[in-house]
Parts: sequence; structure tokens; C-alpha cells
Amino acid sequence: QVQLVESGGGLVQAGDSLTPSCTASRPTLSSNAVGWWRQAPGKEREFVAAISWTGGRIYYADSVKGRSTISRDNARNTVYLQMNSLKPEDTAVYYCAARMTVVASQNRDDYNYWGQGTQVTVSS
Repeated sequence: QVQLVESGGGLVQAGDSLTPSCTASRPTLSSNAVGWWRQAPGKEREFVAAISWTGGRIYYADSVKGRSTISRDNARNTVYLQMNSLKPEDTAVYYCAARMTVVASQNRDDYNYWGQGTQVTVSS
């Protein structure tokens, strides 16, 4: 099965940038779309961004659209989430998730593999 490992979170000030990454182990012949999700204490997990296997289709949540960029390097089995102009409300544990299809999705139930999460904290 696929294993996902997030890294690159941290503590930053409002307006700063972070680029968490997600590295996946997977069979050579399998393809997958990847999504980024986040969950703050006391809140439900919410969608952030998703990217198809080829990178040809990308989705962003309205809360991050215009200041975030999702990308992937399939040769490295890695997906990145570049986040600029970070706000305190972006504070959350960020998770990457994968599904065994090339089609990107904003539906949490479509993802069957999840990483352990990386903490992003934005101070005011």
C-alpha cells in the first residue's frame, strides 16, 4: 500500500511563506491523484488543494486560491504545496492524501491513503 510522509511545516509570521512537501511510496505501475487537506483544533478537516496524476487538472479551496500553488514531481514521488501570504487562520495540521486514480477530487471520501500530517502555525 501507499505510504505518505509530509514535511516542511513550521512556525512562521503572518505574510510569510512555506512549502510543505509530501513524498509517497507506491508501485511503479500505479498512478494517483493527490490532495492537500488541513485540520485545525476543534474544526473539521477541510480541503485545500488537489492535483491530478499528470498535473493537468488542479483544484484550490477558495480560502487559499491565489496565494497557493500545488505541484508535483512524479520522478521523485513528491507533491508540493507552496503557500504564500500566510494568515493566522491557515494554522492547522496539513495532510496529504492519495487516491488510486489519475482524477483529482475535492471529496474527502475519495481518498484512501493519508499521511501523518505536518504542523503549520502562523503567528499574527
